[in-house]
Amino acid sequence: MKIGIAGAGGIGSNVAVHLVRTGISELKIADFDIIEKSNLNRQFYFHHQIGASKVETLKKNLLDINPDGNFYVENIKLNRENMSDFFYDCDIVIEAFDKSKYKTMLIEEIYPLGKLIVSASGIAHWDLGNINIKEVMPNLFVVGDFEKGIENFKTYSPKVSIAAAIMANIALEKGGFYEK
Repeated sequence: MKIGIAGAGGIGSNVAVHLVRTGISELKIADFDIIEKSNLNRQFYFHHQIGASKVETLKKNLLDINPDGNFYVENIKLNRENMSDFFYDCDIVIEAFDKSKYKTMLIEEIYPLGKLIVSASGIAHWDLGNINIKEVMPNLFVVGDFEKGIENFKTYSPKVSIAAAIMANIALEKGGFYEK
């Protein structure tokens, strides 16, 4: 099973960690950003990594968990022209973008390919009581409270981590990883 992750921030980096700690050894991750101090409250990076490429650093951190993992990363800004090509060989795609227009773009470009997509909506704020899973369409699952976005609320590690864990679990369950 090969899982693609679009974005290596709070959701993407934490989903990757959960997947690798569960036994997934093949990931394909895209992001173009660098690590900033403000990321450290919710992303799987460390203070000494500030200023480094998110995807290259995430790969190093994942290899510290599983040195035999096959983690392909690319420092790339995904768009309509390159998204399908980037994830063509992935069975599952995790949407981990910050902005809703990119979330929509990923779904519009990847969903017609028949891949399982796991997305997030409403992962900001500290309230954990309203985190839900919605199966929006067959093979499209969205996790979050669907209200508190990063545009209006701060993000905190507990909510981001819980949403990421749920997203990883959906990918593992629906992807057939777990024993029956």
